[in-house]
Amino acid sequence: MELVIIQYNAGNIQSVLYALERIGVTALVTYDPEKISSADKVIFPGVGEASSAMRYLKERSLDKLIVSLQQPVLGICLGMQLMCSYSEENDTDCLGIFSERVKQFVNRTSTGDILKVPQIGWNQINETKTELFANIPSNSYCYFVHGYYAAKGVDTIATANYGIEYSAALHKNNFYGTQFHPEKSALTGEKILSNFLSL
Repeated sequence: MELVIIQYNAGNIQSVLYALERIGVTALVTYDPEKISSADKVIFPGVGEASSAMRYLKERSLDKLIVSLQQPVLGICLGMQLMCSYSEENDTDCLGIFSERVKQFVNRTSTGDILKVPQIGWNQINETKTELFANIPSNSYCYFVHGYYAAKGVDTIATANYGIEYSAALHKNNFYGTQFHPEKSALTGEKILSNFLSL
């Protein structure tokens, strides 16, 4: 199996590579369109800021390439957010694969509780669907680092709650996304990565 990680200016690539290594898988890190298109599976990671990441993708026509992919694609954190329709982070139009919009966390809940933004740490995922979460119990803990979130919508396949319920994972056709970092989510994350590679 040929697994490719898309290289661009918003990467958590090394930690993804380490996680894949732990489950016995190697991956090619590249921005080469031919190698990305011909891969069996593609991972689109990301830690960073939406508008600069989208600008980088457009400058290299990677935005059009990603949308055109036919094989299973997994977006992680910012990668998932960039696959949504729009992000409030610097008023950014995104790839539009998922219909959900990305919004900024507010630091005070509707009941007046104060939240630390960004959310950093372990949180439970619920309402899990699709084979991406095969043999993953509801209420499993995964590791999150984000100040923006994808709203719940038609593409939501897992939820989490941080002052508001939001999409912990999305799915449409061959595209999957996780707001959490499976590569940092211990055995649960490794199982999710294994499930993706088995799709």
